[in-house]
Amino acid sequence: MNVILLGPPGAGKGTQATNICEKYSIPQISTGDMLRAAVKAGTPLGVEAKKVMDAGGLVSDDIIIGLVKERIQEDDCANGFLFDGFPRTIAQADALKTDGVKVDYVVEIPPKVEGIDDITGEELVQRADDNEDTVRSRLDVYHEQTQPLVDYYQSWMVEDDNAPKYGAANGVGSLDDVRDRVYTNLG
Repeated sequence: MNVILLGPPGAGKGTQATNICEKYSIPQISTGDMLRAAVKAGTPLGVEAKKVMDAGGLVSDDIIIGLVKERIQEDDCANGFLFDGFPRTIAQADALKTDGVKVDYVVEIPPKVEGIDDITGEELVQRADDNEDTVRSRLDVYHEQTQPLVDYYQSWMVEDDNAPKYGAANGVGSLDDVRDRVYTNLG
C-alpha cells in the first residue's frame, strides 16, 4: 500500500502516519530524512544536494524525485510506503505521476479545532517557539503550495480509474476516532 498523507501543520499527520505505518508494516518516508541520509552517505544525489544546501539554495525537484525513487526501491518498501511531507507541490506530484511511481491512496486530514486540545477539550497553551507569526507563515505555505494538491488528486481520480483513491478524514475528535476515519479511507 502506497500512501500520501496531506494536511496542514498541526492537523495530526505525524500521529496518524505512525498509526498507518504500524498497522500496514510500511515505512514512513520523509524527504528531509532522505536528504540528510544521502548527504551523510555521500551518494551522488547527496553530494549534489549538499552543494545546493551549502550555497543556501533549495534542493531541486529533480534531486528530491531522484531520492524518492531510490528510497522506494529499498527492501523495507516491498509492502508499500507512506510519504510524509511529499509531494509538496503540483510539480512534484506530476513528476511522481510521469515517472510511474504508483500511489494507491491520498488521505487528507482536515484541521482540528483551532486552539483546543483534541482529547481534553481544554484550551491549548502556546509554546514560546510557536508564536502567531510562525504558525501563520506555516499555514500560508501550506495553503499556497500543498492545498492545490487536494484539487490535483481529486481531479485525477475523476479522470482516471487507475489514479490514487482520494479521501478526507475529519481531524476533529479523539486520536482513535481520527485514526479510524483515516483507516476507512485506506480501502
